Amino acid sequence: MPEHKISFSYLSQEDLLKAGCFDIKMAMQVAEKTMLAYEQHRILFPEKIVQIFDQSSQDRINCLPATLLDEKICGVKWVSVFPRNPGLHDAQNLSAILVLSEIEKGFPVAVMEGTLASNMRVAAMGGVAAKHLSRDDSEVIGFIGAGEQAKMHLIAMKVVRPSLKECRVAAKTIDEEQQFIDELSPLFPDMDFVRANTHGRAAMLDADILVTATSVQAPLLKADWMKPGAFYSHIGGWEDEYEVAQQCDKIVCDDWDTVTHRTQTLSRMYKEGLISGADIHADLHELISNHKPGRESENERIYFNAVGLAYIDVAIGLAMYRRAIENGSGQSLDLQQSMIFEHADIMQQIKL
Repeated sequence: MPEHKISFSYLSQEDLLKAGCFDIKMAMQVAEKTMLAYEQHRILFPEKIVQIFDQSSQDRINCLPATLLDEKICGVKWVSVFPRNPGLHDAQNLSAILVLSEIEKGFPVAVMEGTLASNMRVAAMGGVAAKHLSRDDSEVIGFIGAGEQAKMHLIAMKVVRPSLKECRVAAKTIDEEQQFIDELSPLFPDMDFVRANTHGRAAMLDADILVTATSVQAPLLKADWMKPGAFYSHIGGWEDEYEVAQQCDKIVCDDWDTVTHRTQTLSRMYKEGLISGADIHADLHELISNHKPGRESENERIYFNAVGLAYIDVAIGLAMYRRAIENGSGQSLDLQQSMIFEHADIMQQIKL
């Protein structure tokens, strides 16, 4: 009788961390490689499914599938975004799970915690963009927002621009700013950390790299805070006034077509007829493949907008899974021991 047992690996966040998967350099390398595969039509990337439970808060759960044809892996990220969680429940606003399946037989190979991969992907994309679009001599980085994605972004930006010497942070409360500093300053003893006391202007004015990482739907970043030569990484929804994009010399997206269907600043401008595809310099993969140039002068203001591409989450998840298995992390679980009617007592299990 053929073997019909199906098993998969289960990996918790702690399993992934223990295996050394919190590796921003690895995530950026995977992101670049996977974007090139996408450009070469080696990625299947269907539309995501969104279920919004509250329009005002945007509480939602998204299902985002993708297939890496060269890796022969199909994956899906099941991610919940509940912006009110920190205030209502003192809990994180994002949680995710990744499922990876091989595409020879279609069986699952891994079920794994996906929040780490998701947050690392956000940072990796910002880091890759900064490598191409920020000034080589950038010294000051400013943040509006002090949560998980802001922290991840600082790690990625420091990897790409080790010249960074000062980090300013503005958040909703001084306590959030101090927590950001307390957690990140030991990692970067060569950087000065400055608390902006909730004032966005103090964090952003004349910074070389600007990052907004909030769940607020409001034009927090003002155009006159962005100096010539600055690079802006836009992470969230509507975080900046329209004039920020309008004054920039280049606008780069992770995927412009996807942006047009979302609710970010550029998406709003597109729907209001204030911007079109002709105003977009490039998608990020075009810079990686050298089909279009990145920064071309010291004085260019450059705007990067990332909506999030789940095929990169799947690729990072696959790299993390492989590293974890090599390190003996996680556990093997059985999906089934045999097919349904192969169980010896199946007739006793049927309920009529």
